[in-house]
Amino acid sequence: MTITYDPLDSAYLVESDLREEMTRVFDLCHGCRLCFKFCDSFPTLFAFIDEHDDQDAAKLTAEQQNQVVDECFNCKRCYINCPYTPNQHEWKIDFPRLMLRAEQVLHRDRKSSLRGRLADKVLANTDLGGRVNTVIAPVINKALGRPGTKIRLLVEKTVGVSAQRVLPPYSRQRFSTWFKKHTPSLGRDRQATAVLFPTCIVEYQDVGVGHDMVKVYEHNGIQCDLPRGEVCCGAPYLHHGDVESFREHARKNIDVISEALRSADQARAAGDPDTVVVVPQPTCSYVLKYDYVDYIGGADAEFIASRARDAAEYLVEIHKTAGLELDEEFPGEIPATITYHAPCHLRAQNIGLKSRDLMKLTGAKIKVVAECSGIDGTWGLKERNFGLARRVAAKMARAIDKADSEIVAGDCSLANGAIVLENATVPVHPLQIVARAYGIPEEASVPKLSIPDTVAHDCGPTEES
Repeated sequence: MTITYDPLDSAYLVESDLREEMTRVFDLCHGCRLCFKFCDSFPTLFAFIDEHDDQDAAKLTAEQQNQVVDECFNCKRCYINCPYTPNQHEWKIDFPRLMLRAEQVLHRDRKSSLRGRLADKVLANTDLGGRVNTVIAPVINKALGRPGTKIRLLVEKTVGVSAQRVLPPYSRQRFSTWFKKHTPSLGRDRQATAVLFPTCIVEYQDVGVGHDMVKVYEHNGIQCDLPRGEVCCGAPYLHHGDVESFREHARKNIDVISEALRSADQARAAGDPDTVVVVPQPTCSYVLKYDYVDYIGGADAEFIASRARDAAEYLVEIHKTAGLELDEEFPGEIPATITYHAPCHLRAQNIGLKSRDLMKLTGAKIKVVAECSGIDGTWGLKERNFGLARRVAAKMARAIDKADSEIVAGDCSLANGAIVLENATVPVHPLQIVARAYGIPEEASVPKLSIPDTVAHDCGPTEES
């Protein structure tokens, strides 16, 4: 048995070794049970072990172990709750990375259904889908924008994407196209430079987040650079076990981003802070900070990880850095109360609630909801996980309803789609709250999430359903 979460270790993909390590971790998790409430993986695991009088985790079958893996959607909340993680305890338990290791072995060894493989490919190849669907945006949005239609049911049957999910619409104009046409306008003397990694969802769909990110940054004297050649971070491939495709994407981004950071560093004025790469979506910023180092490694991956920032994280960092300034005058529209949904993949970065801190500067009162949306990458978009995902999201829905704020904000565009489904309310990105508070107008004709007429406000299924 090898206690390893290093994908480059020679034992990493040896199934017999993986099974022994799963037995070790499952036994320890069964004895602890702190994470019982996070997802179905843990109740399922505990029930399987409790079937045996001696509660021996070694008696689980491979199929039972696989079910635990399938029900984990890698929300990474274990990092927040587990007292036995590497560098913290001799047991060195890293449940999320163990599940990723298992996904990679199963991806290689287990024959999934044609429908399952097709769903993984369609959901993972975001750049191909984005390039095609932005060209035909009005058509594809009309076809897929309303849950439960015959077209959506056909997509569910053939591709496996749930017909009931609220999907973000595609933009006719990609973010990178807008950025090329955009004339930079700094609101004050330049005080820093940021390299943008907009992510595929901002590049092709939630482009308004990208627009407002650039404008808020420029308003505060932060020059924005968008290097050519960036691709999807690769997370959809990684999360269903296709590590080679993930590495292909990672290497492309590492080359492009590291070169852009070094070029910007060379051009910066004396006294300017180090150039950073800013990311407006939490799953993707997590990938740049952690997964590129683990799965690719090397000086460039570590360099990017040290410079990677969530988009709100960097603004708060500027605000707290001596010699730099963040504009605290907000003459625009400010909601009195905001419910902020803190995504799991952002909380797992252990940076605090920077989006909340940023929005607080406007004077709004913020209520935080930290329950999981049940999306976590593309897991919750799949029909086979839809029931489990909604059961997870029910706690979030009730918390948002209880907060009863004027507006809901959330950093994750896919999680925001879950909020539309569960609460029949349309969240906005925290950077968009700040942009409106500065008086920065929204770009015209930006596609946004909306509440389909098929969505009822029922706070999701109950835990008993």
